[in-house]
Amino acid sequence: MIPEAHILVIDDEPQIQRALRAILSARHFQVTIASTGEEGLALAAAEQPDLIILDLGLPDIDGIEVCRRLREWTQVPIIVLSVRESERDKVLALDRGADDYLTKPFGIEELLARIRVALRHASKTASGKSTIIQAGPITIDLAERRVTRAGEEIKLTATEFKLLAYLAANAGKVLTHHAILSNVWDPADADRLEYLRVYIRQLRMKLEDEPDNPKILVNEPGIGYRFIAEH
Repeated sequence: MIPEAHILVIDDEPQIQRALRAILSARHFQVTIASTGEEGLALAAAEQPDLIILDLGLPDIDGIEVCRRLREWTQVPIIVLSVRESERDKVLALDRGADDYLTKPFGIEELLARIRVALRHASKTASGKSTIIQAGPITIDLAERRVTRAGEEIKLTATEFKLLAYLAANAGKVLTHHAILSNVWDPADADRLEYLRVYIRQLRMKLEDEPDNPKILVNEPGIGYRFIAEH
């Protein structure tokens, strides 16, 4: 875990504030608390945290709007914590720029794992993202447009590689169906979910040890997909 990383928590629930401050401080994170969306936006600009934990149900402005406004000027990782369980809310938050989403109540170890992934991804982005991505026996060379399993090349179509490259370049991040379709195909195809399902299935057949129990191209039900690297 990145030492002394600064985490901004934007949440108005005192119990959650106390719990997160205790959990994160014990792991040697610097923690700042904001109780409203406007306070959170101001602190994000003033203190430039390494990661933001954001509640959607804030007393002044909706957390999804906070996320949208943050993305106007920063790419800081955002992990949403919320009691809202609907797929619509999760998709909206992710489409507005959130990197991950956990529903309250959440597991401490799961939250810490998500934080580690988000910070690691942000660190790679800031330092110049590697063009080599490893996922178990699979190696993806984005620059050479080459994919291998234990050194043996896997043949992919142009669209299969474009899809895999987009997912792998955002390893650990939940990508919505809409975002994937818009970036890999075209914004006009953003509702053509059948395209995505067919190509994900094809990639799993080529990459996964057990295509019906994927470990690399993981489904986020009703929302999208997540690429799991370095496992």
